[in-house]
Amino acid sequence: MAETNIINTDTQEKTKVKEQVNTDYEVRTEHSMCVNHSELDRPLIAMLKYGLAGILFGIILVKSEVISWFRIQEMFRLQSFHMYGVIGSAVVVGMISVFLIKKYKLKSIEGENIKLEPKKFNKGQIYGGLIFGLGWAITGACPGPLFAQIGTGATVIIVTLLSAIAGTWVYGKFRSKLPV
Repeated sequence: MAETNIINTDTQEKTKVKEQVNTDYEVRTEHSMCVNHSELDRPLIAMLKYGLAGILFGIILVKSEVISWFRIQEMFRLQSFHMYGVIGSAVVVGMISVFLIKKYKLKSIEGENIKLEPKKFNKGQIYGGLIFGLGWAITGACPGPLFAQIGTGATVIIVTLLSAIAGTWVYGKFRSKLPV
């Protein structure tokens, strides 16, 4: 319950009125996502499943060698099919998943309809992809597995993580000034 002060203009008296405020909402827009804070206040036990899923995903990344700097360099030098096979498999799984979601009108875990909006192409995607690929080739790290690489002891990747955070901040700061 939230309290609101109401001022009676005739008597200039303040009256406190309790209002029921619905805090069970989630707002998603094209540029941001605001989540109800009660979602973030879940008990530690409830959040454990996300931590375990992250650890399992990290183990899979390490065992499949997709976080290996050497495997990434082999890919960019066209010396091995390993990374192309992994990325290609992910694309095929994604395509099948989207097809099934659309065909069977599947719902999210919360029971909401999944709506897939068509994306508009713009030339900024080409520039962004080139910058991303260049950074990936130079550092041997893509943003997804940075934490798994750090977890394996490759602490030099902390520099890449900090650079990714700085790049995200710079993009956010100048996004409105960039060409569409």
